[in-house]
Amino acid sequence: MEPSSRREFLKSAAALTAGTSLLATTTSAASSAKTFPAQFPRTLGPNTAKYVQEVLASGLAATDTMVARFEGEFAKHLGVKHCIATPGCTPALAALASALEFEPGDEIVVSPITDYGTIQGIIRENFIPVFADAAAGTVNLSAETIEPCITDRTRAILCVHMTGLTCDMDPIMQLAEKRRLLVCEDVCQGPFGRYKGRLNGTLGHVAAFSFDKEKSMPSDTGGCVVTNDDRLAERVRTIGVARGVEGNRPNFGRIHRYPGYSYRMSGCTAAICLAQLEVVEQQVAHRDKMLRLMSKLVAEIPGITPLPIPEFATVYSPWMYSFSIAPGQFRCSADEFAKQLEAAGIPGAGTARYYLPAAGCSFLAENASAKKYPYSQPPASRDYHYGTESCPRAWQFLQTWIRWATFCEKYTEEHCQLVQEIVAAVAAKNRRT
Repeated sequence: MEPSSRREFLKSAAALTAGTSLLATTTSAASSAKTFPAQFPRTLGPNTAKYVQEVLASGLAATDTMVARFEGEFAKHLGVKHCIATPGCTPALAALASALEFEPGDEIVVSPITDYGTIQGIIRENFIPVFADAAAGTVNLSAETIEPCITDRTRAILCVHMTGLTCDMDPIMQLAEKRRLLVCEDVCQGPFGRYKGRLNGTLGHVAAFSFDKEKSMPSDTGGCVVTNDDRLAERVRTIGVARGVEGNRPNFGRIHRYPGYSYRMSGCTAAICLAQLEVVEQQVAHRDKMLRLMSKLVAEIPGITPLPIPEFATVYSPWMYSFSIAPGQFRCSADEFAKQLEAAGIPGAGTARYYLPAAGCSFLAENASAKKYPYSQPPASRDYHYGTESCPRAWQFLQTWIRWATFCEKYTEEHCQLVQEIVAAVAAKNRRT
């Protein structure tokens, strides 16, 4: 929507609720911002061109050196022993899954609201994903929703910090210690966020990150696995990156000890990632500040509930901004509400029911129903069922949840106010009288 059209939209919406003090206040203190900043071009570290040129000037000889430099610096920033760079986060999680010393049919408890990339490696290694439900009012699982899912075949928990909001990890780690389970973090949407002062990715036993171009620490692509576990790190590097090669046989050559993969980060990607480390923490701090302000402003609108930010989220590294609408207060669905937000100028606003992989990945239900390997018995030990009923609380939450993934480090206070104006105007236009 053009700025002039948006002003007319806001003006007409204000007229619908002339007696509402909130909207009157909102429109009288209108934001000076007319549009939202474009996500691209992204803000890159000042040495990006320098580091990329080092790789190019070497005739690509510096590729491995640059990857190693990035791995060392990222590990140093997080305070962990090992970082294994990969070409993306889905490959990072796949490399991690390939390194797990589990058996086909073993179970991994997974966050209910996430992307296919979270489970791709689990599926390919013939482990069975078991989706815990969401905690009340949020996108994340919790120790309370995980515990009923644990069986004698459970081997690990995979926690997704969805939208960048950290899961409540201390109770999860306590549960995992009691049940002797590995805890993995999917930090694709929340790098350099902090939980009680501790960095995301250092809270469990192992973690995976994303550096795709639209994410909070952007490169052209990229990802990595981090851990303090020496054996696990070596297996990720050997099986996930080095194609399963373990040594050479005299007069023969390399031996592929495992059916491995070649999930290797490129030298130029590593150069961009290395440069991003010089600016990402300041950018995350700004994102955190803007998101908290936006949530405060949007929470003033009746019927609108921003995703709650718990006290333990001491730094929120948001990739998305989101809120829920109270369905009884509006004449339209969340889908129509989101379409009106986008038409009014919020790019990419929409619902996201596909983020429920128990329903969105139809092959899960099909394979489980047909008892296709690994759902056959053995190696599986019981029947599995996938669908919206697998995670009813998460599914219900997604019915009224609206998000957009263009929240970026370029937002100002005026942009936060513009969000409030647009959401308030759409709410006013659709509010039941």
